[in-house]
Amino acid sequence: MIRRAWRIKAINRLLAGFVLLAVAVQACPAPAKAESVSSETVTTDQTEVSLISAVTGTGDLKTIPLGLHFTLKPGWKTYWRSPGDAGYPVTIDYQGSRNLAGADIAWPAPHRFQLFGLQTFGYSKEVVFPISARPQEPGQPMTIRAQIRYLVCETVCIPYTANLTLAMPAAPADLSDDAPLINKFRSLVPGDGARAGFRLTQFGVATDGRLVADLASDGQPFAMPDIVIEGPAGFDFGAPNTEISDEGMRARLIVPVTRSAKAPQLSESDLTITVVDGERALEQKVRPSVTGIIADSDALGWTRWVRLLPILAIALVGGLILNVMPCVLPVLALKLAGVADHAGADRRTIRLSFISTAAGVLAAFLLLALALVGLKAAGATIGWGIQFQQPLFLLLLILVCLTFAANLTGWFEIPLPAFIGSASETLERSGTSALGKSFLTGMLATLMATPCSAPFVGTAVGFALSRGAGDILLIFAMLGLGLALPYIVVALLPGALTWLPKPGRWMLWLKRVLALALIGSALWLGSILAIQLGLLPGQQAEASRSGGLAWQPFEEARIAPLVRDGKVVFVDVTAAWCVTCQANKRLVTDRPPVIDRLQRAGVVAMQADWTKPDDTIARYLADHGRYGIPFNIVYGPGAPLGIVLPELLTSDAVISALQRAGAGSSAAIEP
Repeated sequence: MIRRAWRIKAINRLLAGFVLLAVAVQACPAPAKAESVSSETVTTDQTEVSLISAVTGTGDLKTIPLGLHFTLKPGWKTYWRSPGDAGYPVTIDYQGSRNLAGADIAWPAPHRFQLFGLQTFGYSKEVVFPISARPQEPGQPMTIRAQIRYLVCETVCIPYTANLTLAMPAAPADLSDDAPLINKFRSLVPGDGARAGFRLTQFGVATDGRLVADLASDGQPFAMPDIVIEGPAGFDFGAPNTEISDEGMRARLIVPVTRSAKAPQLSESDLTITVVDGERALEQKVRPSVTGIIADSDALGWTRWVRLLPILAIALVGGLILNVMPCVLPVLALKLAGVADHAGADRRTIRLSFISTAAGVLAAFLLLALALVGLKAAGATIGWGIQFQQPLFLLLLILVCLTFAANLTGWFEIPLPAFIGSASETLERSGTSALGKSFLTGMLATLMATPCSAPFVGTAVGFALSRGAGDILLIFAMLGLGLALPYIVVALLPGALTWLPKPGRWMLWLKRVLALALIGSALWLGSILAIQLGLLPGQQAEASRSGGLAWQPFEEARIAPLVRDGKVVFVDVTAAWCVTCQANKRLVTDRPPVIDRLQRAGVVAMQADWTKPDDTIARYLADHGRYGIPFNIVYGPGAPLGIVLPELLTSDAVISALQRAGAGSSAAIEP
């Protein structure tokens, strides 16, 4: 009996414990259950589709963040806004919705699919299209009725229609369970590149008709960048060839283009480009410039040499034009004095002299190319004319100019530099001192040509210095051939000099006059040396003091914000040693009507002074495929990527670029 009573008592205590536990459980609050607001899910054999919301109620929001959620079976895909060679994009009809003023869909960056030679763009596995819904009356319930038309494809394509209804209550707009998913895909919608950490530095039409997009990353190296281009009817843009350099921090995408007869010119077409690199993406609307470069991505093979022919022709013409640039004119004066020496000489002597000058030109160009190849391999800044940033080089060139001037006037009190003196003595002993002098004249012509960037020279040099050692040597040799061409012609036709009068006193006066040109060059070089040594002010200080255009110092980071504010930005990359730059100022930018346009409200004139070495300016030039100056570019709301101007400026070219860049802004440059 006692044992039975104990058992009954124990059972009663156990039951009492369960009762207390049950009461405690009821008394404790249950963990908050996460909420979601979504439509029904429409399921097919290939997809699941639903409307989801990032918030649990309309609250007082003026825009409700929604999402159209697709889940696709393996192997199936649906399409982007521009599907490519086949397919059609997702469309939404909101007829029958309540309290809905409008809705905007955003498109996450697409993937490229290739099947049977066709290029299409879209999504696989899962995608959410972010939707911004605008209620007619904020704070009131909203009902979304959406008819979704979409296409899914594998080896076959199936069109579908899904009718979805999403009811948003008039409740606080707390974050829902689906908010992270919607935000994830919203982050994949391309922006201007700032969030992605890379930027478009150049987009233009190459000499062979392909499009070239140059990209620069600000931190993370490029992995596998791709580009999708949308444009007017009549164009077909293929998959790009991609070149990655600078340890992954730069990329060049070369896009083949097929154009129908009725399509407009690419340089006159507004395009939308979307660049995708993993989960990073950039989207911009831009009109391609005419880059003048050849988009050659073949490393080997005879096709590479065929594609190099246009740039070699450009280099030849550019070198030929250098003969009439102001940098070379003093050397031509020196050669003219040499021509006078040949008055009455036999054909063989004339031919050998001019061949020696041509050889000096070619030798100097090849030596310059070898030096640039070595500097590039060492990671140093390279460019056309950068040796003029070095005081020792300037001092040497001043001595050479004065030496030749002294030789012309018959005044030899200025000692020859050691290497020239030794060479002259050796040549004198061998009876070929005249040929040695002609050879050195050719080399001096090349050195004096480098501060000038004639038409086509910048294009050829920019292409060469972005390539390997072989291309640099080949293109510089062609530039040298162009500069040497007049001497070669005279060497082939020595009879052309028979018109010269016989030697006489006129030769002495001619040489004295021509010596003044070399003395003038030495004085000009001396002024550059004084700037390098800090004895004279730079470009901007001179302009301000002389009452010219008030240039602002160059700051690349300021350009984009200024353009967003509706400003037009004119950038001038210049140097005191750049003769073409100074000619552009005196003949164009510092004179009406251009200076009047640049001084207007809403226009910012920036000047980058490259007289001294500056890595920031060198990188800016390289970003635009340039390695020499002058370089002028105009930015604005109508041209956020900039309009590159030719090396030799004209008033019409500058004013036209200012007007195009200012199009659509309050700061538009009117005639």
